[in-house]
Amino acid sequence: MKRVVILGRGGSGKSTLAAHLGAITRIPVIELDKHFWRPGLEATPLDQWAGIQGELVQADAWIMDGDLGPYDVLDVRLQAADTVILLDFSFWRCAWQAIRRSRERADLWLWVWAYRRRSRPLLLSAIATHAGDAKLHVIRNPPALRRFVAQVTTGQTSG
Repeated sequence: MKRVVILGRGGSGKSTLAAHLGAITRIPVIELDKHFWRPGLEATPLDQWAGIQGELVQADAWIMDGDLGPYDVLDVRLQAADTVILLDFSFWRCAWQAIRRSRERADLWLWVWAYRRRSRPLLLSAIATHAGDAKLHVIRNPPALRRFVAQVTTGQTSG
């Protein structure tokens, strides 16, 4: 597990998990939001976003957290990943986390609401197409996440 992509609905805890895994593994964490969003929350154009990711994936090891929904270009980082973690938590859990975090834009709420129906099938297809050799971990609830982190801590996961 040296090149890790963490995906999931807004509010699922992608950044928290990335920071935790980074601390455990000492693999650098790359917060994609910091590279993608421009001042005023303006999205980076897709062609430029693909180029930025192309540069980021050149490192030998990384943990990239971020799921930019309809703004994203997944294939670049999925093709470079050896491990993909999909946080597939319920709408209610993610909505609660997003509310606790801060005020969010309307487009985030639409994405969070429609995630299982719209985004998740597209993600799973992209993972199958572009990350076929990567180890996929679909984590559906906090207890499963705790078990996964415990396995990483003890070195019982492989990528």
